[in-house]
Amino acid sequence: MTVREISEDLEQKQLSQYAALSKNSRGRLKETAKCDIRTEFQRDRDRIIHCKAFRRLKHKTQVFISPEGDHYRTRLTHTLEVAQIGRTIARALRLNEDLTEAIALGHDLGHTPFGHAGEEVLNKIYPGGFKHSQQSLRVVDLLEGGKGLNLTYEVRDGILKHTGADEADTLEGKIVKLSDRIAYINHDIDDALRGKIIHAESIPVELLKTLGETHKQRINTMIVDIINESSGKNDVTMSKTVKAAMDQLRNFMFEKVYIGSEAKIEEKKAQNIIGELYYYFIENPQKLPGSSITKLDYTELDRLVCDYIAGMTDRYAINMYKMIFIPSNWHL
Repeated sequence: MTVREISEDLEQKQLSQYAALSKNSRGRLKETAKCDIRTEFQRDRDRIIHCKAFRRLKHKTQVFISPEGDHYRTRLTHTLEVAQIGRTIARALRLNEDLTEAIALGHDLGHTPFGHAGEEVLNKIYPGGFKHSQQSLRVVDLLEGGKGLNLTYEVRDGILKHTGADEADTLEGKIVKLSDRIAYINHDIDDALRGKIIHAESIPVELLKTLGETHKQRINTMIVDIINESSGKNDVTMSKTVKAAMDQLRNFMFEKVYIGSEAKIEEKKAQNIIGELYYYFIENPQKLPGSSITKLDYTELDRLVCDYIAGMTDRYAINMYKMIFIPSNWHL
């Protein structure tokens, strides 16, 4: 037996009857020979970690645009926190950790520069509309390296359905959806407290009583609740009490941080950068990078421009805007 076959055998013996087994994967978009060492889901995880889109996440906004402090979250640190939470839940429920981790690591690969502010403006100006979950799937299917990563169905499904009304086909995908919400609600509170956008006393007391007084306690409460409510079941869910408290905490963050707070003052500027770049490249397609220009014969221009801008980091977008629209000093 190969190392991979031994791992597959261990999965079947040790994991829950409801777990997604790597040997039973529904396969890839393009059939390829299996690895002798890694399972299919381990291979997907590795492909995501080593791709350029994953590395760019370190320079993409989570909530705070261009924060000066070293400890504010970026899209990359958010992704790692989602993966950590997801793996903890998957292990406790005896579900597939490798699949959970792969979905978590890939779920935000298609996110725009400047976080949801960038997503919002691209959704308005791109004729086809824009959702980062769909763009993340586009990255792993088509854009990364010019040919995509050729991931398994289960990872692709989890990436696409990590947000929104649709539920993933696997329990591991459902774990990531909940882990994403747990991560961003709690770490956004942590960052907002650090940035003095909110104060600890402003968080509703009844929510603290249910979820916990500290960052650590709140995350632990949510994770333990999911494990207790989902153990032995063909579902991943939370208790009504904890879910209601989590939803109220999310509403609190929308009211105090996500909409209209001091932390969002720079968003209009960021959205202006995205909009100006989009229309500039629509009017000047010859200014697109060479690799993009070669695709013009078989790709709609607005789709091509949308892909290019969505793939930018914050600093790349800012520098591109400066280069195009800000006059340079004239040196005699």
